[in-house]
Amino acid sequence: MSAAEARGVSLDLQVRDLVVRSREGRDLLTVARLDVPAGSKIGIRGPSGAGKSTLLFAIAGLLKPASGDVSWGEHRISDMRAAERARFRRENVGLVFQDFLLFEELSSLGNAAIAARYAKASTRRSIVASARAGLARLGLESLGGRRVDSFSGGERQRVAVARALANDPAIILADEPTASLDRASADRMVDDLASLASESGRTLVAVSHDPALHERMDWVIDVVDGRPLV
Repeated sequence: MSAAEARGVSLDLQVRDLVVRSREGRDLLTVARLDVPAGSKIGIRGPSGAGKSTLLFAIAGLLKPASGDVSWGEHRISDMRAAERARFRRENVGLVFQDFLLFEELSSLGNAAIAARYAKASTRRSIVASARAGLARLGLESLGGRRVDSFSGGERQRVAVARALANDPAIILADEPTASLDRASADRMVDDLASLASESGRTLVAVSHDPALHERMDWVIDVVDGRPLV
């Protein structure tokens, strides 16, 4: 059970009439309607430059749409200011990126529990405990004290997943989580993400070119020329 479920909050995703434009005014993404029930596992695929990551960043609140609405439950993030969107992500979203975005000088636990540095004092202990449990769940318990600059790509991505889950988010958003990995590490990452989402009822939305990942999703959205085919 995720934190949102424990609070009795259902974070269904609703997107309506969304338009995202470049700084030059070119339309990058147009979504007439998209509905994702809480707890779903959704893959997003399409050719490079089609708008897959733009869609993911829009529903994460990492960019401001030109028009339209993006809501997670009662949270209408498209109307929020940047600070409000950042707070929503801290409380509800775990992000996993292709390039890991780890602090090389920190240990795996230091990276996985990085949110504790910016959290309220009352929640820091629980974040560290959750990060430690996540590393153990992902098979990295014995490496908790090692700096991540000595880790393989697969180990780094598992640290990134443990970091994404440390605050017990209701939503996991992943951008090409297997792209930097060899096939064996990629298969393990697919299994980890799908299992971690299913076991706790989290929503998982993953952009990927990897057919193995899409096979584990509830359904897959194709994005072509900035338009999801839904």
